[in-house]
Amino acid sequence: MPYRIAASPCRRQFQQLNSTTLKPETEQTTRCKLLPSAMTWNKPPAGVTVTVAGDANDADHARLRELGYKQELKRHLSVLSNFSISFSIISVLTGVTTLYNTGLAFGGPATMTLGWFVAGAFTMAVGLSMAEICSAFPTSGGLYYWSARLSGHRWAPFASWITGWFNIVGQWAGIASIDFSLAQLIQVIILLSTGGNNGGGYMASKYVVIAIHAGILLSQAIMNSLSITWLAFIGQFAAAWNMLVPVAATERASAKFVFSHFNTDNSAGIHSNLYIFVLGLLMSQYTLTGYDSSAHLTEETKKADWNGPIGIISAIGISLIVGWGYILGITFAVKDVPYLLSTDNNAGGYAIAEVFYLAFKSRYGNGVGGIICLGIVAVAIYFCGMSSVTSNSRMTYAFSRDGAMPFSSVWHKVNKQEVPINAVWLSAFISLCMALPSLGSLVAFQAMASVSTTALCIAYALPTFFRITLARKCFVPGPFNLGRYGVLVGWIAVLWVATITVLFSLPVAYPVTKNTLNYTPVAVGGLFTLVLTSWIISARHWFNGPVRNLGA
Repeated sequence: MPYRIAASPCRRQFQQLNSTTLKPETEQTTRCKLLPSAMTWNKPPAGVTVTVAGDANDADHARLRELGYKQELKRHLSVLSNFSISFSIISVLTGVTTLYNTGLAFGGPATMTLGWFVAGAFTMAVGLSMAEICSAFPTSGGLYYWSARLSGHRWAPFASWITGWFNIVGQWAGIASIDFSLAQLIQVIILLSTGGNNGGGYMASKYVVIAIHAGILLSQAIMNSLSITWLAFIGQFAAAWNMLVPVAATERASAKFVFSHFNTDNSAGIHSNLYIFVLGLLMSQYTLTGYDSSAHLTEETKKADWNGPIGIISAIGISLIVGWGYILGITFAVKDVPYLLSTDNNAGGYAIAEVFYLAFKSRYGNGVGGIICLGIVAVAIYFCGMSSVTSNSRMTYAFSRDGAMPFSSVWHKVNKQEVPINAVWLSAFISLCMALPSLGSLVAFQAMASVSTTALCIAYALPTFFRITLARKCFVPGPFNLGRYGVLVGWIAVLWVATITVLFSLPVAYPVTKNTLNYTPVAVGGLFTLVLTSWIISARHWFNGPVRNLGA
């Protein structure tokens, strides 16, 4: 049956372009007349018979059918398990440890301790907006599905396409970055364990580092091949592990130093305090990503329309508290910023490793305790990477289920344990490939890794942008919603992402050369060009957005 498309954007809510997959509703209960796929909250589409018993899983299955999908994954996760996986992906031990050098160099203690809450407050706005949309559309597709449902008939396929690819590539780059940083930390642990940089310690070559990286990914793929029941237990253990904040120092910096010392002594040739502060925020913003995993796991979460959103905002909120504690614990042990950043120290310039090493050496006469603390951090980073593979595999499963990826029929298959096994191994393989440029140049790898933060933030903002513009009067909220503040919070989130996208694309050193160029705009611009070109040349002819599979 053909559909009549009204002129107003709020009357052009997303519908599937394949007319054989959707049937019209007989009535509407919202203020504006929505098209067939823009289903009201409690009402299944015509032609879909749903039986809802007292079991919460039945209600979840029914809601998923309303959204156009049958239940294929095992729905086992509680709100704690959903939160745990997101929390372990945010992993403050991972983000802060990886980019602590950046925070020290650009602004130092003041930027890290106070800037953490600047980035955190705006990140919470982004998370709240995402949580509200997640409650309305609890599917593994998450962001790209939301964009399709909120952007209107005309833009739905393109909005879904660009959001999905920014999300999935950002996740791949994130896994590559996380596990490569773990390989580098293991390199430093080996260095300190064998005598340190100044004591003839062993510095692993770049080939050894990439081999370690490959081994990490291999083990994470094997772990992710287990049933979601096991992954839920591992996720809860990982969350508890990430709350460990190991620090021990005999000499501590003053509170004045920790909260007010602003380091302008950098080798980047940047002297503007505001510019330095903005660059220092990268540590916080890089850390506070990955909470979209709660959305990607909603098809495996009980009471998904409530527990998925709670997983998002609780992961952000608790990460802010634990992260600040970790930053304070480390920064109170900082005495000499230039020395910590110097490549001549025992850790070869790895600031946090040197802090741990010196803290225990000053108290106990050796740095063994510091090396053990680094081991605790390394385990946290490992869990972060493992949970990231979990999240990305579910995104890959959903995106391929809707036919958006090459060989889609392969990647959305699930095994007997109801795990998207092929998607798991694809995630690990692509993340390994993304780290290979490090063999030629770390600058090339950093360009690849820089896609992660910016691409993910853009993907987070796109569905929110559509929700507060095209779907402003048509959005039907789920159980978790922001009420009349939804639009305001949404605009704050979108403007913050737009701001940091520009700021993090600015040069990070002067004069600008091929070795100091900030490759973020190049990498993100390249990604956008590839996605747009593929759309114009090919995808616009066959990709219609999310596809219902109830009859599959």
